[in-house]
Amino acid sequence: MKKKKVTTFDIINTFIFIFLALICAFPFYYIFINTISGNDLVAKGAITFIPKDIHLNNYLEVFKIQGLFPAFFVSVARTIIGTAFSVIAASFLGYAMTKKEYWNRKFWYRFIIVTMYLNAGIIPAYINMKNLGLLNNFWVYVLPALASPFNVILAKTYIESIPDSLEESAELDGAGYLKRFFYVVFPLSKPIIATVAIFSAVQQWNSFMDTVMYMTKNNFYTLQYILYKYLNEVNTLAQMMQQNATSITNSAQLTLTPASIRFTITAVTVLPILLVYPFFQRYIVKGVMIGAVKG
Repeated sequence: MKKKKVTTFDIINTFIFIFLALICAFPFYYIFINTISGNDLVAKGAITFIPKDIHLNNYLEVFKIQGLFPAFFVSVARTIIGTAFSVIAASFLGYAMTKKEYWNRKFWYRFIIVTMYLNAGIIPAYINMKNLGLLNNFWVYVLPALASPFNVILAKTYIESIPDSLEESAELDGAGYLKRFFYVVFPLSKPIIATVAIFSAVQQWNSFMDTVMYMTKNNFYTLQYILYKYLNEVNTLAQMMQQNATSITNSAQLTLTPASIRFTITAVTVLPILLVYPFFQRYIVKGVMIGAVKG
């Protein structure tokens, strides 16, 4: 097999993409090194590229925030359940939109697209959730985000690329729409399923405004809401943590500051989704590219 010759363009292109990758990764690295560096140095802005006076006290103190672990489990639950429901709903609705026998298919598809640009607003949405009995209800995190129009469009476009002959074979064997979807179409749609899953998971994990709007009881507070609330009260939180800290943490290096708390809270919020993303990344490019090429 003939070896491909490496050209000057390949070398320059590689260096450009490495440089761009480093630019994208640096903010996450910068946040992390500021969470493990001496808090006195972080407060002065002295940490830029290399961590100094390394310690993990910030994480230990942040994890002591009251209500943090119950909120963490609520966030995990809404992310897993919400993502699973969104993947199935968006995929099936996208599948339905590919069927020519669907009644007024073009009208309903355009109606779905319009909802991407127009919405009633916050007050009507709140009244709607209240009338549906979803205030202070866990399902308010799942049901409103069940079928995102963008995800439906991606799913529809990808499903249209699957050969019709595969589904026709199942139809000849007596399979209905549900069987054809779950046994033929769904297993062949891994790239778009992974794409919709990561989009839904990121949205569910990062969301906190629905907690602000629809939750008055702390039973279903999410991690992001708890951290958002403390982030807005970071000076008070720093003083409270300093008072509750042990005598070991009385050095300038370990004394909590507003800056160190901001960095640590940001890291705690971002880290879980960063760990999940690489497992789905190889599917995302394929899924999104197909959605970009076909109409």
